[in-house]
Amino acid sequence: MTRPFLILLAAGGSLALLLGAFGFQYLGGLAPCKLCLWQRWPHGAAILIGALALATRGPALPLLGGLAALSTAAIGAYHTGVERKLWAGPSSCTGDGGALSGLSGGDLLNFDAPTNIVMCDVVPWELFGLSMASYNAIFATLLAVLWLMAARAR
Repeated sequence: MTRPFLILLAAGGSLALLLGAFGFQYLGGLAPCKLCLWQRWPHGAAILIGALALATRGPALPLLGGLAALSTAAIGAYHTGVERKLWAGPSSCTGDGGALSGLSGGDLLNFDAPTNIVMCDVVPWELFGLSMASYNAIFATLLAVLWLMAARAR
């Protein structure tokens, strides 16, 4: 496979995963949690890196694209662990509401506060026992392999 083709596959894969996430959000009505949003940024970076890598030579940009893919894969794996209660996630989107005990009545009645916090430790959708975060981790790892293949290709 040629270098441009591998770059197109890798960047196109990130684009497909990002569009899928937007589809679940805007067509499926599944609002993303904080960790879901964090997983989207490296995909966006990989798409931009792909566009730049097609215009240049050398392994630097494909390696950077691979790093972006590995970053979102790592966040996806971390998010999967949070969903499966293997470790704690960010306190702003995980837990059982125990943080409410420190709030005053005025804080609880503050209508300017966010009302639709999506919990990071809840699996809103899964297929074959895997959540969207799990699928992101798997597919982003495969995209990282494509990026590394592109870095080695002539």
